[in-house]
Parts: sequence; structure tokens; C-alpha cells
Amino acid sequence: VTYGWEFVTQVLGLEPEKLAVTYLRGDDLLPADTEVRDLWRRISGLPDERIIACGAEDNFWRMGDHGPCGPSSEIFYFKGEGPVDVSRFFDPAAPDGSGWVEIWNLVFMQFERTPEGKLEPLPAPSVDTGMGLERVTCIQQNKTSSYDTDLLRPLVEKVAVLAGKPYGASMSTDDVSMRVIADHARATAFLIADGVLPDRAGRAYVLRRVMRRAIRHGHRLGIEKPFLHEVALDVVNLLGGHYRELNERRELIASVAEQEEVRFRETIERGLGLLEQCFEVLEQRAEKVLAGEDAFKLYDTYGFPLDLTEVICAERGIGVDTAGYELALDQARKRSEFRGVEHAVEGVYRAALELVPEGRVSFTGYERDEDTAPIVALISDGKLVQSLSEGARAEVVTSRTPFYGEAGGQVGDQGMLRTAGGAFVVEDTQKPLDGLIVHRGFVQTGNLAVSASGDAPVTLQVDAGRRQAIRRNHSATHLLHWALRKVVGPQAQQKGSLVGPERLRFDFTYGAALTDQQISDIELAVNEAIVKNDAVRTQVLGLDQARALGAMMIFEEKYGASVRMLTMGASTELCGGTHARATGEIGLFKVLQEQGVAAGIRRIVATTGLGSLAYVRELEATLGRASRAAKAGGNDLVEKVERLVLQQKVLERQLEESQRRWMEGSSAGGTASLIAGAREVAGIQVLGVKTEVTDRSALRELAEQLRDKLGESVVLVASEHEGKVQLVLTVAKGLTGRYKAGEMIRGIAQIVGGSGGGRPDLAQAGGADVSRLDEAIASIYTSVAN
Repeated sequence: VTYGWEFVTQVLGLEPEKLAVTYLRGDDLLPADTEVRDLWRRISGLPDERIIACGAEDNFWRMGDHGPCGPSSEIFYFKGEGPVDVSRFFDPAAPDGSGWVEIWNLVFMQFERTPEGKLEPLPAPSVDTGMGLERVTCIQQNKTSSYDTDLLRPLVEKVAVLAGKPYGASMSTDDVSMRVIADHARATAFLIADGVLPDRAGRAYVLRRVMRRAIRHGHRLGIEKPFLHEVALDVVNLLGGHYRELNERRELIASVAEQEEVRFRETIERGLGLLEQCFEVLEQRAEKVLAGEDAFKLYDTYGFPLDLTEVICAERGIGVDTAGYELALDQARKRSEFRGVEHAVEGVYRAALELVPEGRVSFTGYERDEDTAPIVALISDGKLVQSLSEGARAEVVTSRTPFYGEAGGQVGDQGMLRTAGGAFVVEDTQKPLDGLIVHRGFVQTGNLAVSASGDAPVTLQVDAGRRQAIRRNHSATHLLHWALRKVVGPQAQQKGSLVGPERLRFDFTYGAALTDQQISDIELAVNEAIVKNDAVRTQVLGLDQARALGAMMIFEEKYGASVRMLTMGASTELCGGTHARATGEIGLFKVLQEQGVAAGIRRIVATTGLGSLAYVRELEATLGRASRAAKAGGNDLVEKVERLVLQQKVLERQLEESQRRWMEGSSAGGTASLIAGAREVAGIQVLGVKTEVTDRSALRELAEQLRDKLGESVVLVASEHEGKVQLVLTVAKGLTGRYKAGEMIRGIAQIVGGSGGGRPDLAQAGGADVSRLDEAIASIYTSVAN
């Protein structure tokens, strides 16, 4: 209370006579917060009429139905005209920007509400304090709207320039759109800078919704080209001096925003077209609610979030069946849902963890590949058991283990557990709960039992060769991360990794495909670091100490007070995995692939050590086969392949030209004889024919020629090429209301084991079952008749 009052009155310089405070009034369940009331009286000197008691709906904060909660106290500022009027404190009719405005909040995090509704005292109470930055800025700059302050007005003006329209600071449709874009561009820039990228779930979906709502408002303003990235860059220019992550990720912010907008613009017209069709149907039926299935289709097919659909519908005075939407969404989730074993047996893991003497399994794999320990629990078919017989599949828990449980992108270890009475093959090692490591596999020989007092401990042997390969690849990911930032800049942030014995996979933020030169520079930087043979040094430090030493931290990771920091040459990162002892152990580092996996996220797949040797040998073998096939070697091979490619293109053009001349001829093999096979079905001409034309474009041209000569007709042309079926179906424009080529060809393609699609007037398909080609051709007549 003291700090809040001092800051508001002495630092911000707000007049005490324009301030009021609130506290919890209390009710049957909650006592009044009289301690806070008395503190305000003593510290602020405010009269009692400006120390206002409010109910729990205003002055009791909760995060949900249960969880941390507590009473709150707030500071308000009077922005009205004339003398301070406490009687207007609860006036809901006060115009926006006038009357009493909340500028400060204190939440006394005091209780935990149980699922049964009881309030239990928290073991460590705390205070959550917050200031309404934009509201205070309005007061300090004497503005009535946040959008008129220097936090947002430059962004609004940028949108006005892009739209070619003046901003009037009104409630007009255009002005509202400009404010929405300014606010959402700021959110876009900060979320991307914090490592969030647009996607279909969680906070990534929140970002996508924010971006697409902004894009929709730009569409309403008539901005015809991608614009969001330009406004987001103005956010960087405006605030980058205070938030350095904006400057560090400037290129990423621009590229992700532009890519997302380009993709959404490709579908927005089609989505709006579908909505217009729905509106027309609703108007014909005199209805005012959009079906939930249609709203879900807009989301699933065109990327329209539900709230965006609701906004567009509200503009037309139409509601949305949200219950129907949720039902369609739930059905879609169920169709794609997979529940892992962990969901079903989490309870047994908690029971197993309670059997571990120290409350957590001790990991000894940093120092050794072999250890001994008693078996404290066995899990089979989701239940704790006392023993296992030969062949049984199960999970074994020991009090300590050198086996690394899958975490941080590193796969789990494999190996053997041995006792005097049996052997257990460890196929995988996992961490289903914090503190619990389980060895998954099967009893190879004999029996296994939970250790009794005095029993000989089990011997745990990690597959040392496999682990060493994993260590090499894991250490290589650290050097790769360092090299990426060195070559492409600090915007290259880790977004995920997978480290196995054969290869490594590393996902990172970057807005464009890496060039061949960049990949070459990255490989060189990593291999130069490897040959230096720097020792891999490990330190266990406090989080703040590690941060002060420049350790790289992954945004999404949650770190404890104590962390494990690895240093190898210029690379310093926090990591709990197993690593090489020196960089020289990694061996040759080789990039196998670089590709995009999502908006603003690229992936590098690479290998090290013996894996790199195997890759090089495979390349040499491929080169040898190519040399023998082309009867050339070295530089001659490249020239020979280039000549062969050129010759193939010439032959393909000659074949295409020959087939065109055949189509244009009037001989018995030309179009005249093909047309003779047409039949009248359902009052129109229908033709299904097999030809010798194999070029796809020529086949399509032939189908169109036959259709044009037959007039109001449906024509299917088919051919066989290299053991595969090619189909082209065309429908005269005047018949597309009755017959849709794209729909018809799918059923025909299924006959030859293929698929296809296209426009109502022209569609193409392929198939693998040449033996049923005649049947497929004949089906066109039945398809039209039905």
C-alpha cells in the first residue's frame, strides 16, 4: 500500500485530491479487508468517502474456480470535468475516458480455493501489483484514449497512410479498424519476439487469431497488399530501444508476419465468399443464426477463428451457433485424438515414485555407463506387480540408474538389466513424472522381482556405443545453435530438437530458407569448433549466475533455481543431457537436409562421427553408379548428365509436337474417328475414349477439342504411360450446373486405384491399375446417366 501510494503520488505526480481507493467489503464467506482500509486512511490521508468498500465481484481476485486467490485493493483517478465527484464512482453511464478510471491494482495472494470451495491459507502469501500503463499514459499526456498517446498513435497513423485514409479518432468503421490493426500489430511483434509463432494450438493459436483479425480489418480498409509486417516493423522502431528482443528478432518478426498474411489472403476471399453464400441462404429462410457446422468449416478450411466469424456476422446482424461449432470441433478432435499409455496409467507412476527411497530416482549417467541398484517397483499392464516372468513386457524402476530418460530432445537410453535370476532388455527409458525414471522393455531370460532386504542389486548396463553416438550428436546441436547465430544472426532461436544415435534434428526460428553458402558456412564453423578439441565443461550454478555468464536459455523451458551449464568453446547453454567429453569426439559434422516445417521455423537434419562417414560413402556409391551408367567420370560426368537432360527435353518436345500433329490430322487415327464413338445419354453427347497421347497437356488439349466438336457434351480421354493411367474429363460450360467434372472424375479414378479432382468444367486424375482402364472409360456413360 505504501509503495503504491508513493509511486502514484510522488513518482507520477498525480494529485491526491483526484484519487480514490477501494477495498473488499466482505460478505457471509469473506471477511471485510479492514486492515487495508485502515492502512489507506493512515498512509494516504484520504477522506472516508474516497476509501470505498466494494463487493467480491470487484475486489476479490481469482484465477479460476479453484487455485490461488485473495482480496484486492485498487487506486482510481478522476478524469471527469469539474470538481471531484465521488457520487459518480459507480456510474456505468460515464463516457469513455471520463469519470473514475482504475490505474493501480494490488492483489493480496492469501488463499487457495479448493475444488470443494474452501479457502485454505497459502504457505507463502504474496502481493501481485500492477499498473494500467496505457491509462496512466492517457492521464500524463492529457488524452482521453490510449490510441491518442505516443504508445499507439504513431502506429495508427502508419495504418492510415497504408490505407490512404485520414484517421479521425472517431467510432467510424475505418477508425476502429485502424485502431485494431495498431493494437494487434504491437501484440504480433511482441509475441514473435518472445518466441511464439502462429499455429493451430495454445498461445500460437492466440497469435494467429490476433494476426488474422488485423488482416481482416486491413481487408475492410481496402489495403490490397500485405501490410501487417510493415506496421509490426514500426512497433520495433518505436519500442525497440526499450525492448531489445524486438531489435534482435526484427527480421523474424517481419518475415513471419508477412508469410502469415500472404497465406491468409489466399483463403480470405474464398472464406468471405462462403459466408456470403450462407448469408444469402439465411436471408431466403428469414433466419438470423449461422449454423455451427458452417462456422467450423470456415475455421477448419479457411482459417477463420470463431471470434472473427462472429465479428463479421455481427456486422450483418447475424448470430453464430457456438454450441454447434463446439460440437463440430469436438467431433474433429475425437477423429484425430490419440491417447498415450501415460494418460491411462499416470496413477501407477505416482504410486511407483512413492516407493523410491529418496523421493526421486538418482541419475548417475553423467559419470558412468554402468551401475547397480535395487529394484523398487515393477509395472506391468498399468499395475504395480511384485515379479515378472520370462517374455513379460514391463517397466522397471530402480532407486538410481545410469540410463538417461528421454528429455530435452534427447532420446532415452537402451541396454540391459541383469540379476542373478534373469535379464531384462531395456528398449527405451522415459520420465513419465518429475523425479521418476522407468526402464521399458521385456524379460529376456529368467525372472525379475522387486528387491527384498538383503537381495543382490540389479546391474544396469547402458548400450555404451549407442550412448556415445547420442552424446556426439547432442554436443553437435549446441555447436550448431552457436554457428547458426553466428552465420544468420541472433534471430535464429532454438524451437526444438531431436537427438538420436543416427542423426540430429534441430528446429530454429528464421524467416527464409538457408542459402547453400549459409549452410556451407555453418558446416565450416561447426567443424572448425570440433577440430579445436575444446573440453566440454559442466557447471551446476544458480540461474541468475548462469544468465550473467551468458548461457543460452530456451524461451519455452522452465528452469529451476539451480541449473546445469555446458560450455564447449564459444557455446554456452543450459542442458541436462549427456555430452561428449571434448568437441573432438564429435567427428565430422555434415548437414543432410534443411527445410521449412512451419511459418518462420526451419529445420536442419545432420549427422556426426560414423554417421557422417556412412553418408559420405553412400554419396560415393551413388556417384559411382551414375558414372558407370553415364560412362563418364569426374567433371566429364557433370557435362554428360547435362547433355542427356538437354537431349531428353528435345525428345519430349518432339513427342509432344508429334502428338499434336496427330490430333490435328483428319486420318482414321485423328479426332474424326474418335468422335464417332460418342453416344447420346440423358439428352447430351458423351464420349469415353482411350488414346495414344501420353503428354498431359496434349491429353488435356485433345479432350477440349473433342468436347468443342461435340458441342453440349461430357468427354473422358484416357491413356497409359509408363504403367500408369492418365485421365482427363471435361464438361461443356453449359452443362456444369448438372455435371461437375471434379466430382465425377473421383469416382472414375477409384476404379483404377487412383484419385483426382479439378474444376467443374475440367478435371484430371491418375491411377495405378491399368488392367481396369477399359472399365473406367465405360463408367463415364453410367456416371452421366445417373
